[in-house]
Amino acid sequence: MPINNISGLPGNQSQRATEGSQVQVARSEPTVSQQQTGRPSTVDTVSLTDTAARLRNLESNLAQLPVVDPQRVDTIRQAIRNGSYEVNPKRIAAKMTGLEQQLQRKS
Repeated sequence: MPINNISGLPGNQSQRATEGSQVQVARSEPTVSQQQTGRPSTVDTVSLTDTAARLRNLESNLAQLPVVDPQRVDTIRQAIRNGSYEVNPKRIAAKMTGLEQQLQRKS
């Protein structure tokens, strides 16, 4: 995700967007006061775009959701207790193989 809203850059820095929505920051030589103190005269800051703020909010909302569906767990638990739960070995094997293939692609 490109960073388009950078503010607070010192006067000796320039920002320009290039093709492909990438941001480049160019620096010029330090000022005399920066050379004497060894410190920048201002602090760089980054502002989040509206999209980034919405993504952060969505991530926060998702983190509050339960990882497990308790209703589904209860349904399966009852099926096991009354003997109506059926295991499909072909489906289990296919899921395990699919997981193994995904893991191999990531490594």
